[in-house]
Amino acid sequence: MKFSKTIFTILLVAISTVSCSSDDGADGVDGQTGATGPSGSANVIYSAWITAPTAAAETIDGTSGMSTTINAPELSADILAKGTILVYVSFGSGTYTLPYTSTAGGFVNTITAISTLQKIKLFRFRHDAGGTVNLPTTLSWRYILIPGGVAATAKTAKLDYSKMSYEEVCAHFNIQ
Repeated sequence: MKFSKTIFTILLVAISTVSCSSDDGADGVDGQTGATGPSGSANVIYSAWITAPTAAAETIDGTSGMSTTINAPELSADILAKGTILVYVSFGSGTYTLPYTSTAGGFVNTITAISTLQKIKLFRFRHDAGGTVNLPTTLSWRYILIPGGVAATAKTAKLDYSKMSYEEVCAHFNIQ
């Protein structure tokens, strides 16, 4: 008899535990589906591959080099203040993110981009300050403008697109 009471008690506790829930029986109402957002690249703006005008000698912040400027009509004050601007150079051996450092002409030199309202200046300088290395018009350039959105929180850190390769940025934003 004692064995039957124990089994009956265990069975009663098991049934009580399984059958109890916090559900009050009222089902929620499904909301409406929101509007479809812009396709592809989350408001990212990118140029076609373009060539730049012939470069000219210029001194910037005491550094002599060669510079040329490409137009970027979508480059707004808001993007300059809150967004991300990526510039790439492409030539025979690949596509590279600016700033790009190489040993063209036998001298270590860097090509960098200086962004201003609706324009991007391309500037190439030698590290030894011993002259200039040209910016050939045969080089191709592309810029990608990523408007600033919602400020990142500690939980949602902003991606550093400048650390990504050209291919990774294109894949992330579905850029053709």
